[in-house]
Amino acid sequence: MKLPFGPDMARHLARMSEEKLRAFLADCTPTDVLLLDSQFEMWAQDGQLPPKQEGWTTWLMMAGRGFGKTRAGAEWIHALAMTGQRRIALVGATIDDARSIMVEGVSGLLSVAKRQRVNVRWEPSKGELRWPKGSIAKLFSGDNPDGLRGAEHDFAWCDELAKWRQPDGAWDNLQFGLRRGSRARALVTTTPKPLALLNRIRALRWTVETGGPTAANINLPKTFVDVMVETYGGTRIGRQELDGELIADAEGALWTKAMIEAARAPLDLARDELMRRIVVGVDPPAGSSTNSGLARQGDACGIIVCGKGEDGNLYVLEDASVGGLRPEGWANRVAAAAARWGASLIVAESNNGGAMVKSVLDAAEAGVRVKLVHASLGKSARAEPVALRFERGRLKLAGSFPELEAQLCGLIAGGGYEGPGRSPDRADAMVWAMTELGETKSGIPRVVRL
Repeated sequence: MKLPFGPDMARHLARMSEEKLRAFLADCTPTDVLLLDSQFEMWAQDGQLPPKQEGWTTWLMMAGRGFGKTRAGAEWIHALAMTGQRRIALVGATIDDARSIMVEGVSGLLSVAKRQRVNVRWEPSKGELRWPKGSIAKLFSGDNPDGLRGAEHDFAWCDELAKWRQPDGAWDNLQFGLRRGSRARALVTTTPKPLALLNRIRALRWTVETGGPTAANINLPKTFVDVMVETYGGTRIGRQELDGELIADAEGALWTKAMIEAARAPLDLARDELMRRIVVGVDPPAGSSTNSGLARQGDACGIIVCGKGEDGNLYVLEDASVGGLRPEGWANRVAAAAARWGASLIVAESNNGGAMVKSVLDAAEAGVRVKLVHASLGKSARAEPVALRFERGRLKLAGSFPELEAQLCGLIAGGGYEGPGRSPDRADAMVWAMTELGETKSGIPRVVRL
């Protein structure tokens, strides 16, 4: 029999008595039952369905873990791919994430296609999916913005944007390529985290936002939901991870948005302020100590230029951080930043590579002394004295540094990091430079016994 699939049908079935429901199912063929189960619109929550508004170009689905973001994204992409010869970008936090979650995951595209009895061809070596009508979806990574440069797409699905290593660069390159077809659109599925790019996307007038809490997913075991709510309900992590709420400032964060705004100074003022000393802080990418000398894909090298002015204040002058380069590549960027600002010292963390870090910086012929520092304390402990300078108005940001600021707001007092990416590389580089420029390592007067 022909079933009127859709949300109305689901509501109609939900209102049936058990007796009538059994009778209805008895009249269904096995094919009817399978098709009934595969109709996502019948069982989906409103927050999982495409917006009905006209003119939107970005659909932001920001929700709690287990809400059904991946299934919703896969269903949306599959439906669009079946309408013709589309070109689709699948952007994950990493290529591995895009493959294991968006394509091969239990709620991914291959699973959705199988439910719909559509033969989709998956070529892992190329990172491509091909539909029978000619649509092609290709995998990309938020770790590699240049991978999105030049490609043209009709649609894009961006998963867990809050975890992208280089969110702004990857998003901007994706937007430049969303120009194929009469109405290019993008879906962003993510658990909320304080990220400047998320705020920027939310503020756009052509963005439509949906979402919901973990508990709204009727497919989750009730015991799991009860345990999660009992354990994390009412806490900050519960509001973020279960309720899907975007919290502006992390609880216990060393830096807040208000602190950062209060510390902002015009770049021209900093340039005019005669600097007594300029230091470049460097946090080499994880993996620099491997035999190949290659950093793990997507890990960035934090490069922050700081100076001490004649007024006694410390200034962040430039964020020259870069990702995806071999050691000689990021070492040259460090040397260029030092030359650009006339720095007298380069301070680099030695944990990731030790002597190799100094050797690649020396090979870049920066003409500046390189000082290696060892991270014996945790990142938050090292950052606390620098945060105190911010609070006291003795440390200034000469301009706007969105990626650095997002990392600062993710550093938690007592340990922990809740900002974008896997590691606060920019924040760590800034802390090394500021610590070197400070009058004492802590920035706090000390009593010395004579």
